[in-house]
Amino acid sequence: MTRKLNRRRFLKAGAAAGAGYWLLGGITESRASRQNGPMERLNVAVIGAGGQGGGNLGNVARTENIVALCDIDEARARNSFNAHPKAPKYTDFRVMLEKQKDIEAVVVSTADHTHAFASIAAMRLGKHCYCEKPLTHSVWEARQMREVAAKQKVATQMGNQGTSDNALREAVEIVRSGAIGDVREVHVWTDRPGNYWRQGHANRPKERPEVPKTLSWDLWLGPAPERPYHNAYHPFAWRGWWDFGTGALGDMGCHIMNLPYIALRLGAPSSVMAEVDGQVNDESPPNGLIVTYEFPARGKLPAVRMKWYEVRRPPNELFHGRRVTSGGSLMVGSRGTLFSQSDYGANNVLLPEKDFRAFKPPERTLPRSPGHHAEWIRACKGGAPAMSNFVDHSGPLTEMVLLGNVAIRVGKRVVWDSERLRATDLAAADRYIHREYRKGWSLG
Repeated sequence: MTRKLNRRRFLKAGAAAGAGYWLLGGITESRASRQNGPMERLNVAVIGAGGQGGGNLGNVARTENIVALCDIDEARARNSFNAHPKAPKYTDFRVMLEKQKDIEAVVVSTADHTHAFASIAAMRLGKHCYCEKPLTHSVWEARQMREVAAKQKVATQMGNQGTSDNALREAVEIVRSGAIGDVREVHVWTDRPGNYWRQGHANRPKERPEVPKTLSWDLWLGPAPERPYHNAYHPFAWRGWWDFGTGALGDMGCHIMNLPYIALRLGAPSSVMAEVDGQVNDESPPNGLIVTYEFPARGKLPAVRMKWYEVRRPPNELFHGRRVTSGGSLMVGSRGTLFSQSDYGANNVLLPEKDFRAFKPPERTLPRSPGHHAEWIRACKGGAPAMSNFVDHSGPLTEMVLLGNVAIRVGKRVVWDSERLRATDLAAADRYIHREYRKGWSLG
């Protein structure tokens, strides 16, 4: 289903509780026209070919042509480069996009702070786009991604792989069937801070090691403020620094919040507030917090309060004796609770178990996925849009998730005006909604 969006309707869709296929029943993202048949191979370039990009590359290369690879770190991307010796290699995605006219689609697997720059540059040239989560580094950038994708009519998908897991879609059907009643309370949590990378840095490293010869440090910094190289940032721990990453909330929120966001048609929150352990600074996200999102009533669906926990956990009694997992979600309804024991919306159980022993799953109402990357590739070739496309799902989801970081950094309750993309009567939030970029970098 294709629907044209003008800017005013587009912004209203962002403010409404649940625009798009998975919220209102029809996909709004337009499919890019393509004469090639579904069996013909797509010409794909990978931006950020090392690390997570290597995994994405492997999944796409099974069925499609890899025509270019780009990475600012030759050593980190070496395995990917060696696996595709005939594909031209680049360090600057801007040069790649300018020189290679045969690229039809891009996979963006860079650090958070350059997601929007690589993705928007490609989409403006009519390239289909797959981008890792979180979709962007800021709320404003997520809105720009949605607008550009809608205007260019390209096929898009964010890398929150659980969206394509049929276990998540089955759980959505259960909740929407009314099996657990009206849901007014949601809890989501992660153990990422400290267990995977450090957060809570008060100061930058004082050492000044030499930049590795295989690394283009200036290109890695991209739009972020200039600072000396240190391995505390690249290649892995950048998530724990505000200039480059979005902390555990940005990293895992697009995974763990995904199931309740879809199942409850949450849309944009009306307010967000953070309770933080320790001090908040401009260097690094804190270690330990609770972020509370308030969502208004949506038609017949009641208002919802969703709490996000890092290091902390929801009250034990909510688990009805089940073991608390390292990450997951609880949707607490008037007739029961759906407990997702996975970061990706899978491994679900209905609680209390004694009340659901005779439970039979409802009829299927959502289509099943051919696989995450396969779903995007199908869309690139003229098939149905991917569920986690930028316009209908992953753009609005990312805006919602990253508002939590705005609340953390501003230290006050954020009353949210989604249509205007601003915090009501809180000018201090503006710099966190839309960050400044280093000279020479712009999304305009």
